[in-house]
Amino acid sequence: MLKVAIIIGSTRPGRKAEAVARWVHELAKKRDDAEFELVDIQDFNLPLLDEPVPPSLGQYSQPHTKAWSAKIDSFDAYVFVTPEYNHSISGALKNAIDYLYREWNNKAAGFVSYGSAGGTRAVEQLRLVMGELQVADVRAQVMLSLRTDFQNYSTFAPDPHHEKSVHTLFDQVIAWGGALKPLRKTPVSVTVTL
Repeated sequence: MLKVAIIIGSTRPGRKAEAVARWVHELAKKRDDAEFELVDIQDFNLPLLDEPVPPSLGQYSQPHTKAWSAKIDSFDAYVFVTPEYNHSISGALKNAIDYLYREWNNKAAGFVSYGSAGGTRAVEQLRLVMGELQVADVRAQVMLSLRTDFQNYSTFAPDPHHEKSVHTLFDQVIAWGGALKPLRKTPVSVTVTL
């Protein structure tokens, strides 16, 4: 059975990402076509990228990087729950992604975003990053509005119609994660020029 990580993409105090990710995880638990796990980047205490060797070489020296690597490597696909900060993703999420390379390759990803414009611009940037990491991002996306899906712009209270979108997202992530599985059995070499 495929393993799918639901990644909480913010570490900001008072963040909304945790409530959104827990809602996504509750919907995931109603399914029996994959295993789902919440992964909180905050739990890994990743400082600003502090590895002396590029991630594409996989030569990690820091214990936090090794723990993060093992966690991300254990999944077949990902659902990123991301806020939109200043028309982009959070710095913490970008930093966490940039710590690794091979662990992301030949897997699938989907996005649940939130913000004043539904987090669409953050996801546009994540799609570019995923392409560079050889991650197949799916078309379905869940966009949550701070105005209509959060009471007083703070308490998460999603419109019920989003549940169908979450399941469509899962359908696509699981299909692509399964389709890419044969590629993960054959490592792709990467040449890095320093």
